[in-house]
Amino acid sequence: MTERVTLREFVAAPKAAGSLRLLTFNMQVGIQTRAYHHYLLRSWQHLLPFKARHLALDAIADLVSHFDIVALQEADGGSWRSAKENQVEYIAQQANFPYWYHQVNRNLGQLAQHANGLLSRMAAKHVEKHTLPGVLPGRGVMVFRFGSGDHELVIAVTHLALDRRTQQNQIAYLVDAVSDAKHLVIMGDLNQEAEWLLQHSALQTLSLHPIAPHLSTYPSWRPNRAIDHILISNNLELGRIAVIDHPLSDHLPVAAEINFAI
Repeated sequence: MTERVTLREFVAAPKAAGSLRLLTFNMQVGIQTRAYHHYLLRSWQHLLPFKARHLALDAIADLVSHFDIVALQEADGGSWRSAKENQVEYIAQQANFPYWYHQVNRNLGQLAQHANGLLSRMAAKHVEKHTLPGVLPGRGVMVFRFGSGDHELVIAVTHLALDRRTQQNQIAYLVDAVSDAKHLVIMGDLNQEAEWLLQHSALQTLSLHPIAPHLSTYPSWRPNRAIDHILISNNLELGRIAVIDHPLSDHLPVAAEINFAI
């Protein structure tokens, strides 16, 4: 199933035994952007704390609470703008995730701690944190290994650069980091459309499910670009994948259900 649905519609069907529900979401540090002019009018929210941010984080926690593994991009790791609160940790606690991980990729000291995160119902057996190549620093990838042997699942969480040449180099690095994975999931804001990713980047060397081209996620109020993805090995059974119509930032989240028992 590939479509755009509400959260209620996605979680309405009973979760199949031995399956995992996955979600990836660029949360824009808890800023609710509903129009292009909000980038200007609400730009101060990228720098300063504000009371409504906690309401946004609580809404994100409610969203992610329905899933088993969640990848977050554009979280804050604890700085002035987030009132010194690690947003990944806060969401994990509010959504009752026993395990959470984060990677600060752009450290601006007290001003901002740009981070990616992962929330999980299961403990990762091994975690690697890599700095991705780029002219400007600030991009990274986390690689998680769950289970072992034939039941090992490798999950990579990343947020790629905007420049296509830099994306090429970053994807090549990512592919090298997960080249030994038998069962692979790549989750994140890849800042690129599906066709290019699978036909013109190093991802074409991996055996991945075709990406549904019409799962647009950006901008959330009038989505016309499919740049947020859950990419899955074609030896994993994909039950369904959908964009969730739940505009809590300038991106819409992507959800998937795979049949795999860890």
